[in-house]
Amino acid sequence: MRFIPTLFAYYATSVAAIGIALVVNNTPSPIYVWSVGGSIGARNDIRPGGGIYWERMHRDERSGGIAIKVTKTPDGLYSGAPQQIFAYNLEGEQVWYDLSSVFGEPFVGYEVKVEMDAGESIVWPNGTNPGGSRVKSASNEGNLFLFINPRS
Repeated sequence: MRFIPTLFAYYATSVAAIGIALVVNNTPSPIYVWSVGGSIGARNDIRPGGGIYWERMHRDERSGGIAIKVTKTPDGLYSGAPQQIFAYNLEGEQVWYDLSSVFGEPFVGYEVKVEMDAGESIVWPNGTNPGGSRVKSASNEGNLFLFINPRS
């Protein structure tokens, strides 16, 4: 069962058209998130145990897609630390989404899962890429979630 705070549930259902992208930190430690397109957004510190980062999905005019980069260290985007990349690209009435990593896999031992309201999930059950490309697409009216969960 997915927990969405009341504010987000209201926002997601009261705004027509394009959905929101959320990162949910269910780990016992803080994580750090940047939204990257043609430029790098500010760092967002996400508290442990259910902390959330969210943004309304949008198209970057310079790069097209958005990469939400997640690290376990506050300077991870600039220090070469392992990065989890939760990417999406709006194209017409579709959103294309993917999960990848660079410089290593920061959440080894955790379940890393992307869920889309109206689309297929991408699951890395052990925090590592199980192999192959898993690019998915769905209607851009749905909400897109990245969950970082302790393994059951």
